[in-house]
Amino acid sequence: MARRTSLVNLNQISDINMTPLMDLTFILLITFIITFPLIEQGITINLPKGKAADMMETQTRSISLNLQKQLYLDDVPVSEDELRTQMTRIGIDDPNTTIYVRADRQLPYGDVVAVMKILHDANITKMALVTEAEQ
Repeated sequence: MARRTSLVNLNQISDINMTPLMDLTFILLITFIITFPLIEQGITINLPKGKAADMMETQTRSISLNLQKQLYLDDVPVSEDELRTQMTRIGIDDPNTTIYVRADRQLPYGDVVAVMKILHDANITKMALVTEAEQ
C-alpha cells in the first residue's frame, strides 16, 4: 500500500507572493512623496528668489511672516510682543542659535526690517533671510 503525501500543497506554500508587499511599498512611497513638501513648509509663504549658501546644521529657530502679516515662531503663531520675549530669552540663554527669517516676497520692506529690529534688540547675532533657490 502506497503512502499518500500532498506534494502539491507543499509546492504552493514554497512560493512567496511578493505582489502585495510591492503594492504596499509603492503606496507608502507615493504617500511620502506627496506629503513631504507639506510637512517641510508648514506655513505657505511666497519666498523671494535669490542665490544663497546652503544652511548649516546648527541649532536653529525660524520666524515666518506671511502676507497677512502674521508672525510664526517655529510654525506656532505668536504676537509681536511674544516674539520679542522669546527672542530676548533665546539671546540670553543660547546666543549661538541661528534665526532664519522667512517672509513673503510681497511684504513691504519695513515689515521685514521690524522683525530684524526685534532680533537686533534681543542681541541675536546669527540670523539669515531665507530665499527660494533660483531656477
